[in-house]
Amino acid sequence: MQSLRLRIIITAAVLILGLAYMLPSIPGVQRTVGKFLPGNPVSLGLDLKGGIHLTLGVDMTTAMKNNLSLQGEDLKASAREKGIFILRPNVISGNRVELVLLKSEQRDELDKLIKAQTPFAIDSTESMEGDKLKYIVSVPPRYVDEMTKLTMDQAIKTIRNRIDQFGVAEPDIRKQQGNRIQVQLPGLQDPERAIKIIGQTAHLEFKMVDDTADVQKAVKGILAPGRELSVLLHRNADQSYSETPIVLKKDAVLTGEYITDAKVLMDQWNSPYVSITFNNRGGNIFADLTGENVNKRMAIVLDGKVYSAPVIQEKIGGGRASITGRFTKEEARDLAVVLRAGSLPAPVKILEQRTVGPSLGQESINKGILSAVIGLAVVLGFMVIYYGFGGFVADVVLCLNIMLILGGLAAFGATLTLPGIAGIILTIGMAVDANVIIFERIREELRRGLTPRAALDEGYGRATLTIMDANVTTVIAAIILYQFGTGPVRGFAVTLTLGIITSMFTAIFVSRILFDLYLKSRADSAKLSI
Repeated sequence: MQSLRLRIIITAAVLILGLAYMLPSIPGVQRTVGKFLPGNPVSLGLDLKGGIHLTLGVDMTTAMKNNLSLQGEDLKASAREKGIFILRPNVISGNRVELVLLKSEQRDELDKLIKAQTPFAIDSTESMEGDKLKYIVSVPPRYVDEMTKLTMDQAIKTIRNRIDQFGVAEPDIRKQQGNRIQVQLPGLQDPERAIKIIGQTAHLEFKMVDDTADVQKAVKGILAPGRELSVLLHRNADQSYSETPIVLKKDAVLTGEYITDAKVLMDQWNSPYVSITFNNRGGNIFADLTGENVNKRMAIVLDGKVYSAPVIQEKIGGGRASITGRFTKEEARDLAVVLRAGSLPAPVKILEQRTVGPSLGQESINKGILSAVIGLAVVLGFMVIYYGFGGFVADVVLCLNIMLILGGLAAFGATLTLPGIAGIILTIGMAVDANVIIFERIREELRRGLTPRAALDEGYGRATLTIMDANVTTVIAAIILYQFGTGPVRGFAVTLTLGIITSMFTAIFVSRILFDLYLKSRADSAKLSI
């Protein structure tokens, strides 16, 4: 008696909790009493809600070139501190760098420095005219693999940060083979803006302008050493941009890695601009930079294009700067988003783009619900016709099982996809399968002449292990699907796993309670309709 009461209490607690998490997913409930319930509506996937699917390719060649260039610059700076002077390192292939030592007698010192402080290995050395020595150094394949993994992880993190600030609910971002990233944005219907925010490298640099250079010669390709040609963007009246050639000093004096915040503000003419804040080190560098270059122009370069090139009027302290460019409010907001999220470690290219309209998603929902309702109705009818009262019990626990699945999806914050609905439909069949095994075992015991109470004990006792063994193997398969599958497959795996767990609870635990209550209300010799 006490055991039955305890089982009823446990079942009631689980069902109430499942109902509380499921109710917000019912239209109208969230608006009325949703604030009093613990759960949120079940999130819908891209195929049900509509949205954008993107496949991005990460330019790993450029990422490796940038990394090797940075390593070369670090080596040059470390060598200079020790009185060893080398010319600007030059990346000559995928994993090789060329550099020139000005004094060959410092060869042993440079060799020790390369081995001690860099990932480089010395491939060859070659004497040059004068007293110079040319080095060819390279990084091992293991370093390339580590940098590839690090670049992909950093790219995913940066994209996720940008999307989170963009305000998309339940984005699905995952790494794929071939240096690709899959991005699914349910509910988003503005692909151009999404692509701009996600795909923008957002590499911010501050460079000094060379106003003494001949721009016309620079346009023809005649540039002094250490100089580069860029373009200064101007906003036209029709909101388009025009470009003016401008010559910059190639070395960046400050980069965006020191930025801690970026936000949109309005100037005295009510035009938006982006205010950026540096960390302590960046603020000190910026203050020294502006103090040493008063009355000179400094270019603010984003992804290779100059957005503004103001004249430095005085030393600027406080660790703040601003980016102007006659932005629209949306452009300024998007620029602030990408600057706050950080720059991508490498350029990305849109390899695939698909947009799923909300009407198509609603059609999928309607068809999925119709399939589930038809399947449920057929199963419910069959069970009652074939098993009588036992079929009625199986139908009750089946409905409770579906309620627990939806409550579980909401509780764990899982996303329901079209394959996920297929998983629920499959679970309907698997849930009653457990009851069929139990009922057939009970029938065998009744044929042997056992009383209904004894047949019930034997049926549940012997069938439970069989059911658990069969379901455990299915759960293992679902876990493998979740681990190695993509979004839709993972949605199927989630609902299948959740459905198996809840079906074992309802088919074995809850249905036994209903049978015990049925027999308790009648004499032990009462006939069991099964």
